[in-house]
Amino acid sequence: MASEAAKVPVPESVNFKRKRGEVWAAAKKQKVADEKKKDAENTKVIYARAKQYAGEYEAQDKELVQLKREARMKGGFYVSPEAKLLFVVRIRGINAMHPKTKKILQLLRLRQIFNGVFLKVNKATINMLRRVEPYVAYGYPNLKSVRELIYKRGYGKLNKQRIPLTNNKVIEEGLGKHNIICIEDLVHEILTVGPHFKEANNFLWPFKLKAPLGGLKKKRNHYVEVVMLATVRTTSTSSLEG
Repeated sequence: MASEAAKVPVPESVNFKRKRGEVWAAAKKQKVADEKKKDAENTKVIYARAKQYAGEYEAQDKELVQLKREARMKGGFYVSPEAKLLFVVRIRGINAMHPKTKKILQLLRLRQIFNGVFLKVNKATINMLRRVEPYVAYGYPNLKSVRELIYKRGYGKLNKQRIPLTNNKVIEEGLGKHNIICIEDLVHEILTVGPHFKEANNFLWPFKLKAPLGGLKKKRNHYVEVVMLATVRTTSTSSLEG
């Protein structure tokens, strides 16, 4: 009986399944090994780029200090070059909004209150911001602001989905074809408004910011009007005291 059981042939489907499993296991093992090798190479490249960017930022800061000192020694003052990057935040809702204004906010990707986006400074951008000025607040971010926004609240757009930037692989998958493979590459491209700024900015999902503690005070007034009102009040008080 035992010899007869040993002679029972194995079905062809079982052999096929076993061979297929072995092929898949070998392919998976090879894929893991290739990914580890690629990650090790990318780590070296990312470290070198981060070091290069840090050197550039430090050199720019030193140059700025030196130029200001030279201007002060000559009895003048140093005028910084015009900023190339804007950060815009929406601060008002849609009540009593003109359709054209609504469309501009959609083009700027500011569909919700307290959404924020980076913008390149040019004539078209400035004209659009003037049209929607009562609904937004904007300014010129520095390195610290850009880095903290992307590191702390950065999300990427992959296959129309909002993906957190918890891994450099997300950035490489979305922007690898533009030689942006890590988060420091992304920060540098946004800060310097590089040649692939449009692709990098479109990859970034609009930032969802928290409302300020205590709320916004008199947001119906533009910040220029607030400054002028404060100046008038200060002048009136000084004249009364005099």
